[in-house]
Amino acid sequence: MNTILFAVAAYLLGSVSFAVVVSKLFGLADPRTYGSKNPGATNVLRSGNKAAAALTLLGDAVKGWLAVFLALQFGEQYGVGDTGIALVSIAVFVGHLWPVFFRFVGGKGVATALGVLIGLNGWLGLATLVTWLVIAYAFRYSSLAALVASVFAPFYYGLLFGVEPQLFAVLAMSVLLIWRHRQNIANLLAGKESRIGSKKKS
Repeated sequence: MNTILFAVAAYLLGSVSFAVVVSKLFGLADPRTYGSKNPGATNVLRSGNKAAAALTLLGDAVKGWLAVFLALQFGEQYGVGDTGIALVSIAVFVGHLWPVFFRFVGGKGVATALGVLIGLNGWLGLATLVTWLVIAYAFRYSSLAALVASVFAPFYYGLLFGVEPQLFAVLAMSVLLIWRHRQNIANLLAGKESRIGSKKKS
């Protein structure tokens, strides 16, 4: 029962869409109405407001980290074991993808997934982040960087910790993240994908 409560709480935390909240605070257009229509930091950056994009990235990452951190810190005393931590990891990520507070229209989960990975282990998060940065710097495509990082994340976890319940949570997040980027994959193949920093079209 406690495991379910932790997972539900994580889902609700994940359902807070910082792209929408921050854009509203900054007086910007709803990120679901322009660019890729994805409520995430990359699309908020297309508004031209770097501060809003940075806060969106930070907020989405922190909520992923916080859910896992709280589960790791307090879950054991409530009988939440490794499987429960894995469920919390997936729940906060799913909350971002399909947020109950925003009619289940959420982002693609890159920043939140990173926050979850950092929560599980700092080295795991760092390795995945470095992978994202290298690909993003080399090719200037956020989506391509996310796809490559998502493929490597389960590999990094397995290399560091072997087969554990959390490995399957990381694998599930990677599969969902790739699925959420299916249109980006099509755009990349067609040469139509927007590069990092490109402004929204008027």
